[in-house]
Amino acid sequence: MLLKRSLAALATLVAVAALAGCSDDSSSPEAQDTAPTADQTGPPCTYTSDGRAAAKKVDLPPDHASGGSVDVTIATGVGDIKATLDGDATPCTVNSFVSLAEQGYFDDTTCHRLTTQGIFVLQCGDPTATGSGGPGYAFGDELSGDEKYGAGTLAMANAGPDTNGSQFFIVYADSQLPPAYTVFGSIDTASLKTVTDVADKGTTDGGPDGAPKQPVDIKTVTVD
Repeated sequence: MLLKRSLAALATLVAVAALAGCSDDSSSPEAQDTAPTADQTGPPCTYTSDGRAAAKKVDLPPDHASGGSVDVTIATGVGDIKATLDGDATPCTVNSFVSLAEQGYFDDTTCHRLTTQGIFVLQCGDPTATGSGGPGYAFGDELSGDEKYGAGTLAMANAGPDTNGSQFFIVYADSQLPPAYTVFGSIDTASLKTVTDVADKGTTDGGPDGAPKQPVDIKTVTVD
């Protein structure tokens, strides 16, 4: 059905579908509020249960973020993806991402979605690889209203306002998304080529929106 729509309509539909993420798996334990409190001088952050089971058991992130620039390496089966996270502009998003990474939440997961028309993203961060998995908690958007989604952008997927969890996407070609997705970092030039090479191979069924034909399996996410 998507192939019959105009490119503009496709972009809108894929933006909603491909960038949404919430868990409805009732078989896994929910996130536990047992994480230590971070530096109380940092920006306060609120993480609350989203009422759903966590795809992997994790503690809630610290309730204060440290801010600053954070370099991370997403080690995948197709090569390392080097990212720089902007903890000054999006402290609570970066705080959550780093917390999940340090707890091994992203380890041994696969990037479940690739879009090859309209918005040009590779989406990851769901241990279930279904597009519905999350960490069992949600947190608010950190938006300026001036967000741009150029090639190399790293941003949060969501299912509507203030529903961020663990799913994120990498933009590999300039995308005309509305400013509704928190931009929390970027990847470097070599990493962008790695993602573009995956995108060039398309999806498993040849359609514009689906699992990438070349699997992108995340081994680890580490803070450099």
